Amino acid sequence: MTTLAIVKIGGNVLENEEELSKFLTYFSALKGAKVLVHGGGKLATQMATSLGIASKMVDGRRITDAASLEVITMVYAGLTNKNVVAKLQARGCNAIGLTGADGNTIQAHKRPVKDIDYGFVGDVDGIDPTIISALLNAGLCPVFCAMTHDGNGQLLNTNADTIAAEIAIGMSRLFETCLYYCFEKKGVLMDITDEDSVVKYIDTNKYRQLLEQGVIADGMLPKLTNCFHALNQKVHQVCIGDISMINKESDLFTTITL
Repeated sequence: MTTLAIVKIGGNVLENEEELSKFLTYFSALKGAKVLVHGGGKLATQMATSLGIASKMVDGRRITDAASLEVITMVYAGLTNKNVVAKLQARGCNAIGLTGADGNTIQAHKRPVKDIDYGFVGDVDGIDPTIISALLNAGLCPVFCAMTHDGNGQLLNTNADTIAAEIAIGMSRLFETCLYYCFEKKGVLMDITDEDSVVKYIDTNKYRQLLEQGVIADGMLPKLTNCFHALNQKVHQVCIGDISMINKESDLFTTITL
């Protein structure tokens, strides 16, 4: 079975021009089929502020009202996505920028209101692997921003980590999928104050130990939840690390398996 790499980049890579340039050079050099997923949170917040639109956050999660959704669409699907696509083209990678609405590739529903109304935030129902596969077979590299749709004309702001995991899951029927979460840290750290204290391998048992020790907490908790969800749904492998993980410049990153 052919291998497919799904790589998600975080905002700290996107917003650092030097890091982004290096990452895109590494990503362009990756052989074989590949998909890139990105968010763009801080830039959306800055743009909203410049337009006089207040950004609302609860427990680190964005509340997406109608005005915020317009800004997110402009920044994620427009400015950020097209800049990334153009920079990939400059590196010989024939990229195509997409939201989940394009080709009906990612279907979602508006998150139900429980304790908090997150507004126009989407939870993924599934992806269409045939469309993504057709793009890959045509020699294109899909670049997804963190937006989906509900099939009824409504765009939805959706967590980029989740989108990457769901694409990896959906494509696992056709490819051996490897999911890479690329952010500013070298991997899952035993000691948050020591950048080199990377836990190189985490399986289910190790994961339980790290949870009990409080090593995995805060923002890393939902990321690891996504990782094991993907692995339990037939994704071959998940890795977490900084941009050097992409070109195997360093072996200091975290590999997650069942």
